[in-house]
Amino acid sequence: MQNYLEELNTAQQQAVVSSEGASLVIAGAGSGKTRVLTYRIAHLLMQGVPPHRILALTFTNKAAKEMKLRIATMVGNDVAQKLWMGTFHSVFARILRSEADKLHYPSSFTIYDTADSKSLIKSIISQMKLNDKEYKPGQVLGRISSAKNDLVTPAAYARDQHRMMEDQASRKGMIHEIYTRYMRQCYKFGAMDFDDLLLNTNILFRDHPEVLQKYQNWIQYILVDEYQDTNYSQYIIIKKLAEKHGNICVVGDDAQSIYSFRGAKIENILNFRNDYPDYKLFKLEQNYRSTQNIVNAANSIISNNTRQIKKAVFSEKDTGNRIKIHNAYSDIEEGYIVINDIKDKKLRQNYDYQDFAILYRTNAQSRIFEEALRRSNMPYKIYGGLSFYQRKEIKDLLAYCRVTVNSADQEALKRIINYPTRGIGKTTLDKIEEAANVSGKGMWEVLISIEDTARLVNAGTQRKLQSFVGMINVFAASMKQQSAYDLVMEIATQSGMMKDLYQDRTPEAVARQENVQELLNGIQEFTNNQLEQGSENGLINFLEEVSLLTDQDNETEDDINKVTLMTIHSSKGLEFKNVYVVGVEEGLFPSSMTQESEQGVEEERRLFYVAVTRAEDNATISFARTRYKYGESAFCRPSRFINEINEEFVEFANDQVKITDKPGRFAPKQTERRSFSHVQANQKPGYNFKKVENSPETSRPITNSGGSHGNLKPGLTVEHIRFGRGTIISIDGEMPNAKATVNFENTGLKQLLLKFAKLKILG
Repeated sequence: MQNYLEELNTAQQQAVVSSEGASLVIAGAGSGKTRVLTYRIAHLLMQGVPPHRILALTFTNKAAKEMKLRIATMVGNDVAQKLWMGTFHSVFARILRSEADKLHYPSSFTIYDTADSKSLIKSIISQMKLNDKEYKPGQVLGRISSAKNDLVTPAAYARDQHRMMEDQASRKGMIHEIYTRYMRQCYKFGAMDFDDLLLNTNILFRDHPEVLQKYQNWIQYILVDEYQDTNYSQYIIIKKLAEKHGNICVVGDDAQSIYSFRGAKIENILNFRNDYPDYKLFKLEQNYRSTQNIVNAANSIISNNTRQIKKAVFSEKDTGNRIKIHNAYSDIEEGYIVINDIKDKKLRQNYDYQDFAILYRTNAQSRIFEEALRRSNMPYKIYGGLSFYQRKEIKDLLAYCRVTVNSADQEALKRIINYPTRGIGKTTLDKIEEAANVSGKGMWEVLISIEDTARLVNAGTQRKLQSFVGMINVFAASMKQQSAYDLVMEIATQSGMMKDLYQDRTPEAVARQENVQELLNGIQEFTNNQLEQGSENGLINFLEEVSLLTDQDNETEDDINKVTLMTIHSSKGLEFKNVYVVGVEEGLFPSSMTQESEQGVEEERRLFYVAVTRAEDNATISFARTRYKYGESAFCRPSRFINEINEEFVEFANDQVKITDKPGRFAPKQTERRSFSHVQANQKPGYNFKKVENSPETSRPITNSGGSHGNLKPGLTVEHIRFGRGTIISIDGEMPNAKATVNFENTGLKQLLLKFAKLKILG
């Protein structure tokens, strides 16, 4: 393939042909990073470098496979197959198998996955007679993994005062001992986990310099993809292997470093020049994915970060539409605004469903968009995760609700009878199920008369079962007196679910907590909506509604042609014609957990940059002024990141939004403000959003002077705290049972009980 360089632009060509020495290729979003890495390897092969002397490291098997296939079309399959190309873990596992005897491991060692590791840790916790509610296997494994990625062995862990103090503070002072036993057991079983593949490679090179020298001599060229995502352990291995020849090329984008929670160190790419003073820097700055407006807006966002390698990303595509910003009254209206916009674009511009992606900061946010999509009968898929209602913690809490409403629901009963753990094991459950089958009864019937089957279980287990039955009966007795929200809160608390969920602070556990809280928010929304409409708001009514929402009637659609929902972290590396970045509010994005640290906010800003640069044709940003939090409708402030987009590249969907001054950086000055109509001020210094003077939308309170319905009458434009603006179609009945039918701009027709609706007239 003689003319392969002609397929590249000038910057790409330079990065491909400059093969000697250290090279840092900074690749902006959509700039052809993978192509450069692929062509650079092909170029080395065409220059006569033997394929087995090239080491190419990626983060996914998919990336390695696609690159190897592309190289095969250029140099032939026989040559491509001899390349040493793969993920960090696969390549280093290969080295460890070859050198296993040096570490006294069998070459056939087993590689443990997360489930294997958790199971072994659970066994160790039991052997040590530790409280398994304090020492949760997932959390312990997370601490051990973090230590391994920092090259901290069990002995070093015990000497690490900072780690030991953190463990003591979280009442887990024995993690170092669990770590020690875990490593001994893995060694005894001839097993390594994923982190061991990196840790043990470092140990191998440290303790056996002759082995390191062998691989240094062997590997002449090293290429690393997504270098900004490497952790300390990976960084050290790469650095050691490159010492002999110095031919190392790393490709990445510091502006897309978003995985610090997994141990990634942005310093690895920022400090590359310190490690290799004679390095050559190549910048891939032409974006082939997005329109000029999207690229320019993204540049204005990331320019606010202090820790970065400066680059000027540009696009030669059409100017394109400005980034549209939607200011929603509530999280509910935000969902409808986004879905209605998808409908409109699909109809007017002939897009397919697969051309749309909704991106959010946390998995819990998917609920509102899933519900709005289902109600609109639009096909969708959750990328890289489960549908909201299919997540374990959601199914667990809903199973409690189902048993409360219907104790004969055997599948739900089996799901929760020993969750949280209450000493009712599988053997007991099998006996109860067998007794039910023999007697022709349901399991619940056996449970409520368990004292009559004394030989079935021992006295201790009998008491545990009776306690469980008593708890469910208490919940059932409260159904008529309590709203769905109040009862589910009681169930979540009294069952022990909330205590169980909140004992763990790992990122995975926090996500589960957020999901349960989001379900509770949804139930509170349901309760309030039913109240306003004068309808029943009990648990039975909620389960009836949610069962319809979770019924997937759209599975006949082609699975490819669906709207995609995903977290922004999952979207990295992907692209869509239309992207909606939702929930862009302070405390949500940037996350409240990062706001105390400028470095934390800078990573959140990089995440926002990643979100915007997924879009090819249109990028839309939305925020809600109110959002349910902990069962209350709470006021939300637009994210600082919205302020940071150059106003030249944005368009506000609400005509009343005016921009006053230029945006500020991490801690904006009081004078650096924008005004958004209807968003209240005095929420936080530096983020003052106020009503525009003389706005025709300024609301006035409803009085009682206009008859039994106050000032309300058909034809008036009104505002509702959750459904937004609408027009009254009709008013029926007399107070206190009068109802108004309102056609809301984004959420459609609603019938509301006036005494609860709190409608505001827009004059």
